[in-house]
Amino acid sequence: MNSTAQHLERWPRGGWIAVLLAILLAGCAGPGARRGPDYRQDGPPRTAVDIDAIPDAVPRAESLCQPCLRPYEVEGVVFRPLSNAAGYQARGIASWYGREFHGRPTANGERYDMFAMTAAHPTLPIPSYARVTNPANGRNVVVRINDRGPFKRGRLIDLSYVAAAKLGLVGHGSGPVEVRGVLPGESSAPAVITATAAAGQEPAPLGAVYLQVGAFGEAAAAQRLASRLRGEALAPVSVQPASSDTRWLHRVRVGPLPQALVEQTMARLGALGLPALRLP
Repeated sequence: MNSTAQHLERWPRGGWIAVLLAILLAGCAGPGARRGPDYRQDGPPRTAVDIDAIPDAVPRAESLCQPCLRPYEVEGVVFRPLSNAAGYQARGIASWYGREFHGRPTANGERYDMFAMTAAHPTLPIPSYARVTNPANGRNVVVRINDRGPFKRGRLIDLSYVAAAKLGLVGHGSGPVEVRGVLPGESSAPAVITATAAAGQEPAPLGAVYLQVGAFGEAAAAQRLASRLRGEALAPVSVQPASSDTRWLHRVRVGPLPQALVEQTMARLGALGLPALRLP
């Protein structure tokens, strides 16, 4: 019997197993252990990348991540993911995440790649696709949703580094965008959005009317109502974020509507228990 075996024999039964476990755990906690991501340390890659050489995501039919469709709660807010991206449209603030999260698991188990055209969204299906437009400069990209977030009040979508760079948002850290769901086989033509639309002042056709159906502090609640309205075949429906000195509001609107449909639409909303405010 060698000296190591003799040494282990002198330990009480099971004692040497505890020692081995302690050694392994100490190794895991050592300098080589990978800490959790810290958004305060996040930033762009440390080497240059040709963002123009990276193409947009191409929408294709994919099996949905079923666990990702379950309602979930973050800091007291319950999010209820959508079953599909059809008709989804919202305006809000986009942020981005980079090297601090690069290589870490996303919500569906894929690895986050800051050089891929992907994004995180609180409620869009995983995976699904969306066109994101920066109204300040007219740039737009198509991204694949494969993660959850952002969960900061007033934020609508969290873009990969390269998607944010293509939109011109990296230097600012965040900025207003419009997000529209894109289905496989749909036209890839982007919507035309003006700079004034980013402030929630999209020009309506002459004589058209908007109806405000609700206003929420939480974007998820506004999206749930918008989804319900679309399910009732009311259209067009949009969520318009607006900020005050103290908080964000997410206004759910139906319109623009021609004058001939205003009273009829208000009656339908009333029958659903959703009184609407006619906007000037």
